[in-house]
Amino acid sequence: MPPKAYKTVEAFLADLPAETLAVVRELRALIRAAHPGLVEGIKWNAPSFALDGTDLVTLGLQRDGTTRLVLHRGAKAKDNSGFRFDDPDGLADWPAPDRGVVVIKNSTEMDAKAEPLVAMVRRWVGA
Repeated sequence: MPPKAYKTVEAFLADLPAETLAVVRELRALIRAAHPGLVEGIKWNAPSFALDGTDLVTLGLQRDGTTRLVLHRGAKAKDNSGFRFDDPDGLADWPAPDRGVVVIKNSTEMDAKAEPLVAMVRRWVGA
């Protein structure tokens, strides 16, 4: 059976188990707190936040049910020469210079990472 295609954030949230829903709600709130100008919608079948039409932060679920926050610079690959982003807290794995992935296993880990994540998202949107 193919995965369900979500048209709204509310439909995505409605399918989440309680623990995952709590983490996703907190991530959404911290992203909005980091930059109130971000616009939330569905992209890549998950909540995504854009500024001036460019998606910069996308949430998703991993196969094991954990939640991931992906920092990126839009849908299309960009020239990374000269692009640099510091992650002093070591929150993300960086498969590319302009793509960071933070994995949140549960609400306890979410609470521990909340403050540095707000700062990271704020810096990311400004990068």
